[in-house]
Amino acid sequence: MLKKTYYLHSYGCQMNLADSGILSAAMDRAGFSAVLDPADAGVIVINTCSVREKAEERALGRLTELSQLKRKHTCYVCAVGCMAQRMGDDILKRVPEVDFILGTERLFELPRLIAAKEEGNNGGTVIDTAMTDNLAFAEYPPVPDNPYSGLVTITRGCNNFCAYCIVPYLRGRERHRDPNTIVDEVNQLVERGVVEITLVGQNVNSYEFDNVNFPKLLKRVAAETDIERIRFITSHPKDLSDELIELFASEPKLMGHIHLPLQSGSDRILDRMFRRYTYDHYKGRVQKLREAKPDIALTTDLIVGFPSESEDEYNMTLDAVREIQYDAAFMFRYSVRSGTWAAKNLIDDIPEETKLARLQTLIDLQKDISALVNQREIGKTRTVLVDGTSRRDASIWKGKTEGNKTILIRSEQDIKGRIVPVTVLRADSWTLHGEIMA
Repeated sequence: MLKKTYYLHSYGCQMNLADSGILSAAMDRAGFSAVLDPADAGVIVINTCSVREKAEERALGRLTELSQLKRKHTCYVCAVGCMAQRMGDDILKRVPEVDFILGTERLFELPRLIAAKEEGNNGGTVIDTAMTDNLAFAEYPPVPDNPYSGLVTITRGCNNFCAYCIVPYLRGRERHRDPNTIVDEVNQLVERGVVEITLVGQNVNSYEFDNVNFPKLLKRVAAETDIERIRFITSHPKDLSDELIELFASEPKLMGHIHLPLQSGSDRILDRMFRRYTYDHYKGRVQKLREAKPDIALTTDLIVGFPSESEDEYNMTLDAVREIQYDAAFMFRYSVRSGTWAAKNLIDDIPEETKLARLQTLIDLQKDISALVNQREIGKTRTVLVDGTSRRDASIWKGKTEGNKTILIRSEQDIKGRIVPVTVLRADSWTLHGEIMA
C-alpha cells in the first residue's frame, strides 16, 4: 500500500519555492501529509532547477540517492520543474527508477496522476512536459514558506529572453494573474497566520492585468488585506518605473529591499546579454531608489566571464560594484546552458581558470563591501520578523530586517513569529547581531 505521505525538496529560485508551496497545497487537498524524512514518504518529489549545470547535477544526484528507498518500501519518486521540462526522457536514462517527470506547468497535476497510476491506468514512467497557458494551478492557495511568511505568484514565464538564460524556454511566455485572485490569496494566507508575503515573478515589474500594473497591484494588496509586510522579487532594471520607486517612500507595508540584477558593468556585454539597458540607466534607477528611501537595501546578480568579456570590461563590473555598494550579491561565472541564444551563437572563449579567478576577486570585493555596509547598521533600530532560531545555537533567535538582512537576537522571551524592534549591536559581512529594545 502506498503511504499517503510526501517529501518535497526544492532547488533554485523563489519561483520554484512558490511552485512547491502550490504543489504542497495540491498534495494536502488530495489527502497526503508532508513529512521531513524521505524514508517516511510514499511520494518523494524533487522540484528541480536548470539555471546552471551544477544545480541540475545536484538534483540528479539527489534523485539517484532517494530512488534507493524504493528497495525498502513502496514509494514513487518524482522529478518536477525546470530540469524535468528541459531534460524529459534523459532523466529516465540517468535515474531509471523515477516514476513521474513533470514540467513547469504540469507539476501541479501530480496528485491526479498518482491517483490514475494507483488505479492501474498508467504503466511505466509518466512523462509530461507539455506547455500550457492554463492557470488552473491558482485554485490551490499555497502552503506558506514558513508559518509567518508566504510566497504569492503574480506572473508565470518571461518575455525577456536574455542571451544566457534558459528560463523563458522552460517556463514559457509571461502570463499574468487576475489581481482579485492575488488579493484573495494574500487574505487566505493572512487567515493562516502569515504576516509577510513576497510577490513572485520572473519579472514582477512587467505585471499588467486589465489596466492594473505592478505598482497598482502593490497598492491593492496593501489596502485590501491585513498583511503587515510586503516584498517582491525579481525586478528587471529596464521596467523599474518611477511609480514603483515612489511606493518605497509612501507605502509603509512595503519593505525597504529590492533585488535588481545588474549582471555586468560593461554596456557592450549588457548589449550582448540582451539586457536592454545601459549601466548609466541602471545607476540612475539606483539613485532614484536611494532618494526615495535612503536606507533601502540593494542586492543584485552578477556574471563574470561572459563570451568575449575583456579584462577591461570585467574591471567595469568591479568598478560598478565599488560605486553602487550593494548590500549583497549573487555572483556566478558564465556557464553554457544548452538551448539559450548564447549557447547557439556565441563561443565560450573565456578560459575556465580566468572565469574562476575573476569570480573569486569579485566575491572578495563584495564581501568587504557587505561588511562595510552592514557596519552602518550598528546603532540603528530595525523591525524584525522573527522566524526561528539560529542553526548553530538554538538559544538565539533569527529573523529578517526590513532590508531582508538576517539578524540574530538574544532574548529569553519566546518571540517566534513576532515583529519586534531590534537594535543592531554588531555586524559582519553576512549577519547582523542585536537585542530587543526595552
